[in-house]
Amino acid sequence: MADRAADGAEGLGTADQRRAQMLHAALVVISERGYADTRIADVAEHAGVSPALVIYYFKTKDQLLTEAMRYYEDSWYAAGQRRLAELSSTAARMEEIVAMSCLNEADPEPGSSWELWLDFWAQAARNPEVASVRQKSDERWRSLISDLVRNGQEAGEFRDVDPDAFAIGLTALLDGLTIQIALDDPVVDSVGAFELSMQFVAGQLGFSWTPGRGRSDASHKDSAANATG
Repeated sequence: MADRAADGAEGLGTADQRRAQMLHAALVVISERGYADTRIADVAEHAGVSPALVIYYFKTKDQLLTEAMRYYEDSWYAAGQRRLAELSSTAARMEEIVAMSCLNEADPEPGSSWELWLDFWAQAARNPEVASVRQKSDERWRSLISDLVRNGQEAGEFRDVDPDAFAIGLTALLDGLTIQIALDDPVVDSVGAFELSMQFVAGQLGFSWTPGRGRSDASHKDSAANATG
């Protein structure tokens, strides 16, 4: 009750900041422990607030998960818009979107977003409220990709394909590869997933693409490690 009164006194700005603080804490804790092993008390401790305050804002752990994923997704799209605005061609923007899905270099905090999505999808299979949020998330994701395809076609960069069908195919491919990355598949690493996805994109849309992104960074790190070893 004291926390509730304090929120009212401190104003909307502080309440929004506190809510964002708890959502970020939830993302970090779920990334580290997994959804099943995350307690409201864990999130509260990481955020530096009381468990009662977390419950006041989010009611249940499932609602906390869905709100945290919305928060993460909004941050992801905001970062993506900034990155896309710096690129001059639609093909480069499409590559950036794929990179943001596969490579750690382009992922906003927290970095282990693949595990977050696994937990989110697992809950969506059993919880109608979470499933509704997942459906809207997928629609937003496909819309971004289909709009990019239309822009590329208007600019003469992409061949004539059905933008909506292409978006369904690419998002399904990325989702499947995401699972392999999250499970540490020994055959499919993040860079390999990126390259497989870009080969599909370039082949479907009819533009040339040369592998190299991510591999050069990894090689550089390996060389540095060998030099100091």
